[in-house]
Amino acid sequence: MTAHKPFSAVILAAGKGTRMRSDTHKILHPLAGRPLLGWVFDSIAPLSPDHIVVVTGSGREQVENYLEQANLPVTPVTQEEQLGTAHAVAQAKAALDKFKGDIVVLYGDVPLVQPQTVKALLARLHGEDKPAVSVLAFRPDDPRQYGRIVTDQSAHIQKMVEYKDASEEERQITLCNSGLLAIRSEDLWPLLSRVQNNNASGEYYLPDIVMLALAEGRQAVTVEAEAWEVSGVNNRAELASLEAIWQNRKRQEVMKEGASLIAPDTVWFSYDTEIGRDVTIEPEVFFGQDVKVANGVTIHSFSHIEGADIKENVEIGPFARLRPGAEIAEKAKIGNFVEIKKSKVEKGAKVNHLTYIGDATIGAGSNIGGGTITCNYDGFNKSRTEIGEKAFIGSNSALVAPVRIGAGAIIAAGSTITHNVPDDSLAIARSEQENKALWAKKFRQRKKKK
Repeated sequence: MTAHKPFSAVILAAGKGTRMRSDTHKILHPLAGRPLLGWVFDSIAPLSPDHIVVVTGSGREQVENYLEQANLPVTPVTQEEQLGTAHAVAQAKAALDKFKGDIVVLYGDVPLVQPQTVKALLARLHGEDKPAVSVLAFRPDDPRQYGRIVTDQSAHIQKMVEYKDASEEERQITLCNSGLLAIRSEDLWPLLSRVQNNNASGEYYLPDIVMLALAEGRQAVTVEAEAWEVSGVNNRAELASLEAIWQNRKRQEVMKEGASLIAPDTVWFSYDTEIGRDVTIEPEVFFGQDVKVANGVTIHSFSHIEGADIKENVEIGPFARLRPGAEIAEKAKIGNFVEIKKSKVEKGAKVNHLTYIGDATIGAGSNIGGGTITCNYDGFNKSRTEIGEKAFIGSNSALVAPVRIGAGAIIAAGSTITHNVPDDSLAIARSEQENKALWAKKFRQRKKKK
């Protein structure tokens, strides 16, 4: 999906984001488990950009820490004063001074623009009419205070105006400016140098480069995107709205690919959730990051799953919790109120109810009775429990790691196991039962006298 011409990206991320009311930088707030800025990276990474320049400002230390983790050619630059979007883009000039090619301008708080849309925006620069600028436009249900775009029938721009500076007639136009645009590097920097701040806000507006290009007799054009693609985030309510949009699209995608969601609106996915075919997901299921669900799996209601790899024909829940490192093999069963963490449950094994399995391997065909726990932590170190094939662990057993339960072994209910159990052995680790005849009756009589 590489862009057909060399291109670089400038991502604007200098805003303070004060309306988020947060100590976390706005563009680092998560959408479906991934920071907003990470989504923007994903919109251009498939196109193989030559350079990515991120313009930071307030809270830049947080952003730069995040950028260090990104496996992309990212260069951070700083906008010391927030004097408008044109001024912000100008801060990238030094980093891109030697680059010759197309430049696309994106926003760190506009996360859902799609790679094919960015590709179309760049490709439009090289149409037969060779426009100076291609602008990403959209038609929202409620135009609110977006800047307006006046075009002719061929989508050539005649005028762009910010809402604050628009006339009442111009405010009736439904075609709006998303702020995203593409331009050749040889055109961008000269046009930016001529942008003035004689407007209602006293800021240097990036869209003004379009009007400057038109004044030179050049052309500028629009490429239209769906409104959801260019929805931005300024506060937590808008972030929640965008989350709802993405979740609904993901649900539709999952069902289109062959999974059944009994109550789609109650199922929540992460950005990287993978769901196979013939999977049934009941209401109120939550997927955190790094979950893979193979074909034929059933996930019952109120299950919480993250960092788990679930193989074919597994049954999960209800009320199950799978934590990072959970590996559930084919035809295994994880029942209600069971928690699995950093453990492998082999083929056909059953962990049916009220059980904690941490740092363990459960052999194929084994049965883990209700109330069983693997005691994996001694306050300082984590240790493993190994349970062989077709072992039977009686209810309310405590397996104190490190310990190995042999294949085919049986653990008597209520046992606390602190030593290895050989294959095919019975382990009993509990006090011997003693019955005192009529003791209870005499006890009640004494109490009643008192």
